[in-house]
Amino acid sequence: MTPPAGVLLAAGGSNRFGSQKLLQPLGGVPLVRIAAEHLLEGGLASLVVVLGREAAAVRHALVGVPARFALNRRYAAGLAGSLRAGIRALPPDAGGALVALGDQPGVPPDVVAALLAAFRAGAGPIVAPQYAGVRGHPVIFARTLFPELLRLRGDEGARRVLAADPARVHLLRFDFPAPADVDTPADFSRLAAAWSTSPFG
Repeated sequence: MTPPAGVLLAAGGSNRFGSQKLLQPLGGVPLVRIAAEHLLEGGLASLVVVLGREAAAVRHALVGVPARFALNRRYAAGLAGSLRAGIRALPPDAGGALVALGDQPGVPPDVVAALLAAFRAGAGPIVAPQYAGVRGHPVIFARTLFPELLRLRGDEGARRVLAADPARVHLLRFDFPAPADVDTPADFSRLAAAWSTSPFG
């Protein structure tokens, strides 16, 4: 099976944060750069980063990261638009898309590697992690599901595709909590306080 490429969603408005949260430094490194590097360390052969708010600054934070970029000018309309932009920018030979969140820097590369291995082994058209009993990100979608992803609208992300047929979702179980994502300054403060000693939770 042709390997999936990555889609890192980094276009959001950061409305609850008040400024562009993806540029906040953890250990001196912008949050979005950490998220991208962990995906690549997990074994992704290629990565698309979807930009939106302060696109130039976010792209600058990723200088040197081997990624291509897609711009979602209508990022304020919701997550689905960024997902569609990322899918459309994937290499034509990508066997699927590993969709990850730019504000979730603590995804361990080992989780990415395990998801990729399960997908390569034919576990199912959708492969997702389940952290301590709760489904999370990143999620791999086979190319056959791209038409469904491209029909999504609004701010629901891929939830509808996941719910459409639970039988096609293969869950990989991990016994630790989901990596923290950053929505508010308080979220970032908690993450930064723990990062130096335990970046993966």
